[in-house]
Amino acid sequence: MTTTTQPAGDNDDELYEHHSFVADKGQTPLRIDKYLMNRIENATRNKIQAAAKDGSIYVNGTPVKSNYKVKPLDKIRVLLEHPPYEYLLTPEDLPLDVVYEDDQLLVVNKAAGMVVHPGHGNYSGTLINALIFHFENLPNNSSERPGLVHRIDKDTSGLLVVAKTEQAMTHLSKQFFNKTSEREYVAIVWGNIDEDEGTIEGHIGRHPKNRLQNTVFEGDDEDKGKPAVTHYKVIERLGYVTLVTCKLETGRTHQIRVHMKHIGHTLFNDARYGGERILKGTTFSKYKQFVDNCFKILPRQALHARTLGFVHPTTGEQMRFDSPIPDDMQQCIEKWRHYATHMQ
Repeated sequence: MTTTTQPAGDNDDELYEHHSFVADKGQTPLRIDKYLMNRIENATRNKIQAAAKDGSIYVNGTPVKSNYKVKPLDKIRVLLEHPPYEYLLTPEDLPLDVVYEDDQLLVVNKAAGMVVHPGHGNYSGTLINALIFHFENLPNNSSERPGLVHRIDKDTSGLLVVAKTEQAMTHLSKQFFNKTSEREYVAIVWGNIDEDEGTIEGHIGRHPKNRLQNTVFEGDDEDKGKPAVTHYKVIERLGYVTLVTCKLETGRTHQIRVHMKHIGHTLFNDARYGGERILKGTTFSKYKQFVDNCFKILPRQALHARTLGFVHPTTGEQMRFDSPIPDDMQQCIEKWRHYATHMQ
C-alpha cells in the first residue's frame, strides 16, 4: 500500500492517492468492496461502496463500481479530493510520560492504546500529535514523521526514543537500521513453551489473504517477506500461558506477534492474530470465566517494550532504559500465577 500527498489521477489538480494495490497473480475474481475491506484498516463496506459511488475507486486508470470483480494484476487506487489526513498534523496537548530528555533526544514511555503516528482511522490523539505540541522543530524521518526513529503498535506499551535534531535522527536511525540498538519486550503467550530459550528466524510479509495481518514466509516463498530474527527466553511458566522476554534483532511490523504465533504461541489477547480466544486449557466453564476475567483486566495484546538501549548521538555514551510492566499486564500475570499454583 502507498500513500502520497502528491495529486494523482486524471484530474491532477484535485485528486490525491490514499491507497494503492496491485492484485496478486493468483487473484481469484472478488468484488472490489470485499477486496478493499481486507486491505484497508478500519474501512467499512458502506464507506468503500460510497467511495465507489463517488467515482473514487480506480482500476487500471478507470473508475469502477463496488461490484467490479478484481482480477490478477489489476492496479487499484483510491483517489480522493483531499490529501491523506495523516499528513495534516495538528498539535494536541496530550500528556507524555517522558523518561529522559536532553537537547538531542527524549525517551517516552507510551501507554497502551495510543497510536504512534496518524494513519487511516486514527488522525488525532497520536504520539506525534502530542510531540509536535510539546516540542518545536522536530526533524522529519524518511516518512515525513516528526521525531520518530522507530514505532510500536497501538496496543503495545513501552519505550520509544524520539530525535530532537537532524543529527540525532540520522545517528539513531542508523543504529536501528544496523541492528545495534537494544530492544527487549515482555510478553504473555498462550501455551507452555517447550524450550527455556530459542531463536525464531522467518521472513515476515503481508498475509496474502488478510492484509491486516503479517505472516512468516518459508522455503520458496521467502522472497515475499523480509528477514526477521527474534530471540526469546522463558521468565515464568504459568500453566496454560508463559511469560517470556523477546529481544529483537530486526524490527518488522508485528514481528513478535507474528513470530510467536508461527511457533504455536500466540500472544495472549492479541485479537488480530487470534489470541483473544482460549487457545490452551480445559473445557471447564470456571476456566472459561477465569480467562474472560483476564481478558477484561488486560483488554489488549500482552506485550510491553520494557528495555531500550542505544548509543547517544553526540556523547557516544551507551544509554539503557527500563520501563516497569504496566498495571493491566501485571494484574493479569498475578491472576495466572495464582491459577497455576492451584493447578498442581
